Amino acid sequence: MATQHSRSAARLMMAPAVVLLLGWMLVPLIMTLLFSFKKYIPLRGGDLGWVGFDNYIRFVTSSAFWPSVSATLIVVGGVLIITVIFGVLLAILLNQPMWGQGVVRILVIAPFFVMPTVSALVWKNMFMDPVNGLFAHLWKFFGAAPVEWLSQASLQSIVMIVSWQWLPFATLILLTAIQSLDSEQLEAAEMDGAPPVKRFAYITLPHLGRAITVVVLIQTIFLLAIFAEIFVTTQGSFGTKTLTYLIYQRVLESQNVGLGSAGGVYAIILANIVAIFLMRMVGKNLDA
Repeated sequence: MATQHSRSAARLMMAPAVVLLLGWMLVPLIMTLLFSFKKYIPLRGGDLGWVGFDNYIRFVTSSAFWPSVSATLIVVGGVLIITVIFGVLLAILLNQPMWGQGVVRILVIAPFFVMPTVSALVWKNMFMDPVNGLFAHLWKFFGAAPVEWLSQASLQSIVMIVSWQWLPFATLILLTAIQSLDSEQLEAAEMDGAPPVKRFAYITLPHLGRAITVVVLIQTIFLLAIFAEIFVTTQGSFGTKTLTYLIYQRVLESQNVGLGSAGGVYAIILANIVAIFLMRMVGKNLDA
Protein backbone atom coordinates (compact mmCIF):
# COMPACT_ATOMS: atom_id res chain seq x y z
CA MET A 1 0.00 0.00 0.00
CA ALA A 2 1.14 3.52 -0.74
CA THR A 3 2.23 5.50 2.32
CA GLN A 4 1.30 9.10 3.05
CA HIS A 5 4.86 10.11 2.20
CA SER A 6 4.75 8.43 -1.23
CA ARG A 7 1.38 10.03 -2.01
CA SER A 8 2.72 13.46 -1.10
CA ALA A 9 5.79 12.88 -3.27
CA ALA A 10 3.58 11.82 -6.19
CA ARG A 11 1.42 14.95 -5.85
CA LEU A 12 4.53 17.12 -5.70
CA MET A 13 5.93 15.58 -8.89
CA MET A 14 2.59 15.94 -10.68
CA ALA A 15 2.05 19.55 -9.57
CA PRO A 16 4.12 21.27 -12.33
CA ALA A 17 2.29 19.36 -15.08
CA VAL A 18 -1.11 20.09 -13.51
CA VAL A 19 -0.32 23.80 -13.12
CA LEU A 20 0.93 23.99 -16.71
CA LEU A 21 -2.17 22.19 -18.01
CA LEU A 22 -4.52 24.44 -16.03
CA GLY A 23 -2.73 27.51 -17.32
CA TRP A 24 -2.89 26.18 -20.87
CA MET A 25 -6.66 25.78 -20.51
CA LEU A 26 -7.65 28.68 -18.28
CA VAL A 27 -5.64 31.54 -19.82
CA PRO A 28 -7.26 31.28 -23.32
CA LEU A 29 -10.69 30.76 -21.71
CA ILE A 30 -10.35 33.84 -19.50
CA MET A 31 -9.08 35.94 -22.42
CA THR A 32 -12.00 34.76 -24.58
CA LEU A 33 -14.48 35.72 -21.87
CA LEU A 34 -12.79 39.10 -21.43
CA PHE A 35 -12.77 39.93 -25.15
CA SER A 36 -16.38 38.77 -25.56
CA PHE A 37 -17.52 41.76 -23.47
CA LYS A 38 -15.43 44.25 -25.46
CA LYS A 39 -15.53 45.82 -28.89
CA TYR A 40 -12.07 44.85 -30.02
CA ILE A 41 -11.21 45.38 -33.70
CA PRO A 42 -7.39 45.28 -34.18
CA LEU A 43 -7.26 46.99 -37.60
CA ARG A 44 -9.86 49.65 -36.78
CA GLY A 45 -8.92 51.22 -33.48
CA GLY A 46 -8.12 48.18 -31.36
CA ASP A 47 -9.86 48.17 -27.99
CA LEU A 48 -12.93 50.39 -28.35
CA GLY A 49 -14.26 49.79 -24.86
CA TRP A 50 -16.65 47.66 -22.88
CA VAL A 51 -19.94 46.72 -24.59
CA GLY A 52 -21.39 44.21 -22.12
CA PHE A 53 -23.58 41.53 -23.70
CA ASP A 54 -23.90 43.34 -27.03
CA ASN A 55 -21.55 40.88 -28.78
CA TYR A 56 -23.57 37.91 -27.53
CA ILE A 57 -26.84 39.45 -28.72
CA ARG A 58 -25.39 40.37 -32.12
CA PHE A 59 -23.91 36.92 -32.64
CA VAL A 60 -27.01 34.93 -31.69
CA THR A 61 -29.38 37.22 -33.63
CA SER A 62 -27.32 37.18 -36.83
CA SER A 63 -28.88 35.39 -39.77
CA ALA A 64 -25.96 32.95 -39.96
CA PHE A 65 -26.05 31.68 -36.35
CA TRP A 66 -28.83 29.10 -36.35
CA PRO A 67 -27.98 27.75 -39.84
CA SER A 68 -24.39 27.26 -38.60
CA VAL A 69 -25.60 25.39 -35.50
CA SER A 70 -27.85 23.25 -37.70
CA ALA A 71 -25.00 22.51 -40.13
CA THR A 72 -22.73 21.57 -37.22
CA LEU A 73 -25.24 19.12 -35.76
CA ILE A 74 -25.99 17.61 -39.19
CA VAL A 75 -22.29 17.00 -39.87
CA VAL A 76 -21.72 15.51 -36.41
CA GLY A 77 -24.82 13.32 -36.58
CA GLY A 78 -24.17 12.18 -40.15
CA VAL A 79 -20.55 11.26 -39.48
CA LEU A 80 -21.44 9.39 -36.28
CA ILE A 81 -24.14 7.33 -38.01
CA ILE A 82 -21.88 6.39 -40.93
CA THR A 83 -18.78 5.62 -38.86
CA VAL A 84 -20.63 3.55 -36.25
CA ILE A 85 -22.63 1.46 -38.76
CA PHE A 86 -19.77 0.84 -41.20
CA GLY A 87 -17.28 0.60 -38.33
CA VAL A 88 -19.20 -2.33 -36.87
CA LEU A 89 -19.45 -4.03 -40.28
CA LEU A 90 -15.75 -3.51 -41.03
CA ALA A 91 -14.74 -4.70 -37.57
CA ILE A 92 -16.71 -7.92 -38.02
CA LEU A 93 -15.20 -8.41 -41.48
CA LEU A 94 -11.62 -7.77 -40.30
CA ASN A 95 -12.11 -10.20 -37.43
CA GLN A 96 -12.64 -13.05 -39.89
CA PRO A 97 -9.61 -15.15 -40.85
CA MET A 98 -8.33 -14.13 -44.27
CA TRP A 99 -5.17 -14.11 -46.33
CA GLY A 100 -3.05 -11.00 -45.66
CA GLN A 101 -5.16 -10.00 -42.68
CA GLY A 102 -2.46 -7.76 -41.17
CA VAL A 103 -1.94 -5.83 -44.41
CA VAL A 104 -5.68 -5.38 -44.89
CA ARG A 105 -6.05 -4.00 -41.37
CA ILE A 106 -3.23 -1.51 -41.93
CA LEU A 107 -4.79 -0.33 -45.20
CA VAL A 108 -8.19 0.14 -43.53
CA ILE A 109 -6.71 2.15 -40.65
CA ALA A 110 -4.34 4.23 -42.84
CA PRO A 111 -6.78 7.09 -43.70
CA PHE A 112 -6.89 8.11 -40.03
CA PHE A 113 -3.25 9.22 -40.26
CA VAL A 114 -3.81 11.49 -43.28
CA MET A 115 -3.96 15.20 -42.48
CA PRO A 116 -7.48 16.68 -42.80
CA THR A 117 -6.35 19.28 -45.34
CA VAL A 118 -4.67 16.61 -47.49
CA SER A 119 -7.65 14.26 -47.44
CA ALA A 120 -10.02 17.15 -48.25
CA LEU A 121 -7.86 18.16 -51.22
CA VAL A 122 -7.72 14.55 -52.45
CA TRP A 123 -11.50 14.19 -52.29
CA LYS A 124 -12.06 17.61 -53.85
CA ASN A 125 -9.72 17.15 -56.83
CA MET A 126 -9.53 13.38 -57.42
CA PHE A 127 -13.05 12.23 -56.57
CA MET A 128 -15.53 15.15 -56.57
CA ASP A 129 -14.24 17.30 -59.41
CA PRO A 130 -17.20 17.59 -61.86
CA VAL A 131 -14.90 17.36 -64.91
CA ASN A 132 -11.91 15.15 -64.12
CA GLY A 133 -12.96 13.48 -60.86
CA LEU A 134 -13.44 9.74 -60.48
CA PHE A 135 -17.14 10.15 -59.64
CA ALA A 136 -17.65 12.25 -62.80
CA HIS A 137 -16.13 9.49 -64.97
CA LEU A 138 -18.33 6.87 -63.26
CA TRP A 139 -21.43 8.95 -63.87
CA LYS A 140 -20.46 9.40 -67.55
CA PHE A 141 -19.81 5.66 -67.88
CA PHE A 142 -23.40 4.93 -66.81
CA GLY A 143 -24.76 7.70 -69.03
CA ALA A 144 -25.65 10.14 -66.28
CA ALA A 145 -24.71 13.80 -65.93
CA PRO A 146 -21.84 14.42 -63.48
CA VAL A 147 -22.79 15.87 -60.10
CA GLU A 148 -21.15 19.05 -58.84
CA TRP A 149 -20.74 17.60 -55.38
CA LEU A 150 -19.41 20.64 -53.52
CA SER A 151 -22.23 22.91 -54.72
CA GLN A 152 -25.20 20.57 -55.32
CA ALA A 153 -24.61 18.20 -52.39
CA SER A 154 -22.19 20.26 -50.33
CA LEU A 155 -23.14 19.21 -46.79
CA GLN A 156 -23.36 15.55 -47.81
CA SER A 157 -19.90 15.86 -49.37
CA ILE A 158 -18.43 17.22 -46.13
CA VAL A 159 -20.04 14.35 -44.20
CA MET A 160 -18.55 11.87 -46.70
CA ILE A 161 -15.04 13.34 -46.45
CA VAL A 162 -15.03 13.49 -42.66
CA SER A 163 -16.54 10.01 -42.36
CA TRP A 164 -13.71 8.62 -44.50
CA GLN A 165 -11.24 10.15 -42.06
CA TRP A 166 -12.90 8.90 -38.87
CA LEU A 167 -14.08 5.47 -40.02
CA PRO A 168 -10.67 3.85 -39.32
CA PHE A 169 -10.74 5.13 -35.73
CA ALA A 170 -14.19 3.66 -35.11
CA THR A 171 -13.19 0.40 -36.82
CA LEU A 172 -10.06 0.05 -34.67
CA ILE A 173 -11.93 0.56 -31.39
CA LEU A 174 -14.77 -1.75 -32.39
CA LEU A 175 -12.38 -4.42 -33.71
CA THR A 176 -10.61 -4.44 -30.36
CA ALA A 177 -13.96 -4.88 -28.62
CA ILE A 178 -15.00 -7.74 -30.93
CA GLN A 179 -11.74 -9.54 -30.30
CA SER A 180 -12.48 -9.50 -26.56
CA LEU A 181 -15.81 -11.28 -27.14
CA ASP A 182 -15.93 -14.82 -25.74
CA SER A 183 -16.08 -17.09 -28.78
CA GLU A 184 -17.71 -19.84 -26.68
CA GLN A 185 -20.92 -17.79 -26.48
CA LEU A 186 -21.13 -17.55 -30.26
CA GLU A 187 -20.33 -21.24 -30.66
CA ALA A 188 -23.00 -22.20 -28.12
CA ALA A 189 -25.59 -20.01 -29.87
CA GLU A 190 -24.64 -21.52 -33.23
CA MET A 191 -25.00 -25.06 -31.84
CA ASP A 192 -28.45 -24.12 -30.51
CA GLY A 193 -29.47 -23.16 -34.04
CA ALA A 194 -29.44 -19.38 -33.72
CA PRO A 195 -29.05 -17.73 -37.17
CA PRO A 196 -26.22 -15.19 -37.78
CA VAL A 197 -28.59 -12.20 -37.53
CA LYS A 198 -29.79 -13.22 -34.07
CA ARG A 199 -26.26 -14.00 -32.90
CA PHE A 200 -25.26 -10.49 -33.94
CA ALA A 201 -28.32 -8.82 -32.40
CA TYR A 202 -28.29 -10.63 -29.05
CA ILE A 203 -24.58 -11.32 -28.45
CA THR A 204 -22.22 -9.23 -30.60
CA LEU A 205 -24.07 -5.90 -30.59
CA PRO A 206 -24.70 -5.76 -26.80
CA HIS A 207 -21.02 -6.59 -26.27
CA LEU A 208 -20.08 -3.62 -28.49
CA GLY A 209 -22.26 -1.19 -26.51
CA ARG A 210 -19.45 0.29 -24.44
CA ALA A 211 -17.09 0.56 -27.40
CA ILE A 212 -19.75 2.32 -29.49
CA THR A 213 -20.43 4.88 -26.76
CA VAL A 214 -16.71 5.60 -26.42
CA VAL A 215 -16.43 6.07 -30.20
CA VAL A 216 -19.41 8.43 -30.19
CA LEU A 217 -18.06 10.46 -27.28
CA ILE A 218 -14.52 10.90 -28.61
CA GLN A 219 -15.58 11.61 -32.19
CA THR A 220 -18.18 14.17 -31.13
CA ILE A 221 -15.60 16.17 -29.17
CA PHE A 222 -13.46 16.55 -32.29
CA LEU A 223 -16.28 16.84 -34.83
CA LEU A 224 -17.80 19.86 -33.09
CA ALA A 225 -14.62 21.76 -34.00
CA ILE A 226 -14.47 20.69 -37.66
CA PHE A 227 -12.84 23.38 -39.79
CA ALA A 228 -10.07 22.30 -42.18
CA GLU A 229 -12.25 20.20 -44.47
CA ILE A 230 -14.73 23.06 -44.94
CA PHE A 231 -12.00 25.65 -45.45
CA VAL A 232 -10.32 23.57 -48.17
CA THR A 233 -13.45 22.51 -50.05
CA THR A 234 -16.34 24.99 -49.82
CA GLN A 235 -15.06 27.81 -47.58
CA GLY A 236 -18.40 27.89 -45.83
CA SER A 237 -20.48 28.28 -48.99
CA PHE A 238 -23.60 26.32 -50.03
CA GLY A 239 -24.84 25.79 -46.46
CA THR A 240 -21.64 24.27 -45.04
CA LYS A 241 -20.83 27.08 -42.62
CA THR A 242 -20.51 25.41 -39.22
CA LEU A 243 -20.30 27.27 -35.92
CA THR A 244 -16.51 26.97 -35.89
CA TYR A 245 -16.24 28.39 -39.39
CA LEU A 246 -18.60 31.24 -38.51
CA ILE A 247 -16.35 32.15 -35.57
CA TYR A 248 -13.35 32.09 -37.91
CA GLN A 249 -15.09 34.51 -40.26
CA ARG A 250 -15.97 36.90 -37.45
CA VAL A 251 -12.46 36.90 -35.98
CA LEU A 252 -10.11 36.70 -38.97
CA GLU A 253 -12.13 37.84 -41.98
CA SER A 254 -14.15 40.58 -40.23
CA GLN A 255 -11.39 41.30 -37.68
CA ASN A 256 -14.02 41.52 -34.91
CA VAL A 257 -12.33 39.72 -32.03
CA GLY A 258 -15.06 40.62 -29.53
CA LEU A 259 -17.85 39.19 -31.69
CA GLY A 260 -15.81 36.08 -32.48
CA SER A 261 -15.05 35.58 -28.78
CA ALA A 262 -18.77 35.66 -28.00
CA GLY A 263 -19.21 32.98 -30.67
CA GLY A 264 -16.47 30.97 -28.99
CA VAL A 265 -18.39 31.06 -25.72
CA TYR A 266 -21.50 29.82 -27.53
CA ALA A 267 -19.41 27.01 -29.03
CA ILE A 268 -18.19 26.04 -25.55
CA ILE A 269 -21.79 26.00 -24.27
CA LEU A 270 -22.92 23.82 -27.22
CA ALA A 271 -20.00 21.43 -26.70
CA ASN A 272 -20.79 21.10 -22.99
CA ILE A 273 -24.48 20.42 -23.65
CA VAL A 274 -23.57 17.66 -26.11
CA ALA A 275 -20.87 16.32 -23.76
CA ILE A 276 -23.27 16.12 -20.79
CA PHE A 277 -25.81 14.25 -22.90
CA LEU A 278 -23.16 11.84 -24.19
CA MET A 279 -21.59 11.31 -20.76
CA ARG A 280 -24.98 10.28 -19.39
CA MET A 281 -25.38 7.88 -22.29
CA VAL A 282 -21.88 6.50 -21.78
CA GLY A 283 -22.47 6.20 -18.04
CA LYS A 284 -25.62 4.13 -18.55
CA ASN A 285 -23.81 1.72 -20.87
CA LEU A 286 -20.78 1.45 -18.59
CA ASP A 287 -22.99 0.70 -15.58
CA ALA A 288 -24.97 -1.90 -17.47
